[in-house]
Amino acid sequence: MLKGFKDFIMRGNVVELAVAVVIGAAFTAIVTAFTTHLIQPLIASFGGAEVAGLGFEIVAGNPATFLDFGAVITAAINFVIVAAVVYFLLVLPMNTIKEKREAEAAAAPAEPTPIEVELLTEIRDLLKKS
Repeated sequence: MLKGFKDFIMRGNVVELAVAVVIGAAFTAIVTAFTTHLIQPLIASFGGAEVAGLGFEIVAGNPATFLDFGAVITAAINFVIVAAVVYFLLVLPMNTIKEKREAEAAAAPAEPTPIEVELLTEIRDLLKKS
């Protein structure tokens, strides 16, 4: 399954492009959390360290300087969950259907052999005589 997930990440077509849009939306949450909870407090700390959750305040008593690592980790976990759900509920079944169609196409009858053509020609000629 992990090899299939890796193959999914490495190639691109229309279905994967649509899936990428969904994953991109999930990735936006990571970027938003990073800027809101890490970059923004660093900037706020220049204007003027209490522990609350997985993070800390750069300037004690100033909640705007709180570096919230928990929010970023949560956003990353959400991204991985969304990517896994999209892969296992959309991409994996689509790949399975695609492989079945390719197998059916490969199992399609081949061109008639020269012997078959000869026999069919004889049958045709016999039917014409009747």
